[in-house]
Amino acid sequence: MGRAKAWLPFGDELLLPRIVRIACGVLDPVVVVAAPGQELPPLPKAVEVVRDRLSGKGPLAGLAAGLAALDGPCDAAYVSSCDVPFLTDAFVRRVIDSLGDAEIALPEIGGYPHALAGVYRLSVRPAVERMLSENRLRLRDLLAEVQTRRLAADGFSDVGLDSLTNVNTPVEYDAALKKIEETTNCTNPTNRKSQSTNDIL
Repeated sequence: MGRAKAWLPFGDELLLPRIVRIACGVLDPVVVVAAPGQELPPLPKAVEVVRDRLSGKGPLAGLAAGLAALDGPCDAAYVSSCDVPFLTDAFVRRVIDSLGDAEIALPEIGGYPHALAGVYRLSVRPAVERMLSENRLRLRDLLAEVQTRRLAADGFSDVGLDSLTNVNTPVEYDAALKKIEETTNCTNPTNRKSQSTNDIL
């Protein structure tokens, strides 16, 4: 992306606070995991911020830190990246409701498992810690080690899959901004005039 995703503007909010706002409407408590020394936008006081214990170990280390912070008050945690601007509470609820007796539930679309849009029981933490100690850092490997429920696209027909859209490049970011602008114009009929990207930042 060339810039910190957490600080990307979307409408009248920044990307990480946007994701946190949506999460807070569904989940309690909410924990944000950041890299050591990473600067974050202002977040609600109720949101706990924890840091990766191991630097440079990717999402698996973030998962370990988040699960450790939630040990006690929770049985399972919905896990999201910070770069999914179209995340909806309905999507989060659908994934959570699909967990059943599995240890992990996540969408698998076109053969690709979306590990950062899934719900994880805290009981997977020992497996996560073991993989970190072995320097096995792929979340896909965790899915093979514990009971994982893979959710097909047709299970989201009523809530949609836009929640899986992430922004990894400036082109994807611009496309997401345009989509948000179009959605805003559709929901606000009195504001249908053309706007440039700068107008909505």
